[in-house]
Amino acid sequence: MSYEHVLERLHAAAYRSGRRPEEITLLVVSKNQPPSAILAIYAKGQRLFGENRVQELLAKKPALPADIQWHFVGHLQTNKVKALLPHITLLHSLDRESLVAELVRRAAAPVPCLLEVKIAQEPTKHGIPPADVERWVEHLLSLPQIRLRGLMGMASLTTDERQVRREFRTLRQLFERLRSRYPELAWDILSMGMSADFEWAIEEGSTLIRVGSAIFTP
Repeated sequence: MSYEHVLERLHAAAYRSGRRPEEITLLVVSKNQPPSAILAIYAKGQRLFGENRVQELLAKKPALPADIQWHFVGHLQTNKVKALLPHITLLHSLDRESLVAELVRRAAAPVPCLLEVKIAQEPTKHGIPPADVERWVEHLLSLPQIRLRGLMGMASLTTDERQVRREFRTLRQLFERLRSRYPELAWDILSMGMSADFEWAIEEGSTLIRVGSAIFTP
């Protein structure tokens, strides 16, 4: 597959669901890729890239153009928060109170974040249970150091399309309910869908997909 092919599939999925392709943002997940591979995608016009390891992001960033916007999509350890914050424009994985406390302690300005919601059935997945998300939103609204921009979730690793769609639908419905209940949030990001399932995610309402292997794997 290729970057262009992923964009074609993004466009087709958007049209199938009655949406405009411009409503969906592509984040290229560049973990394990050298700067040269990232530069090749950058040359095609891509500016949003994501990493899931702090050390890897910090090692690559100086070798790449300054106008790249970096997102962090992995499980963030609290002892890495200080080093990471100056280098990212969005944290996708706000998932526990200890991380909130460290962000509050280290933030020089409001940190744009997505609240990670556990929609998958797998015990290894991180995230806040859907039933607890509203309580979390109430809490985060009281913290000026956190700028909550929406929700993120990962579906179960399965080829069962009905299950994956059901999990995505759960997250979208939660996103829409909370956005309606808390208009002051001005939420604009529903991050769901990766290489194996991003078309289903788009059709279920995703506004940002995180794609890596489908772009970089020959």
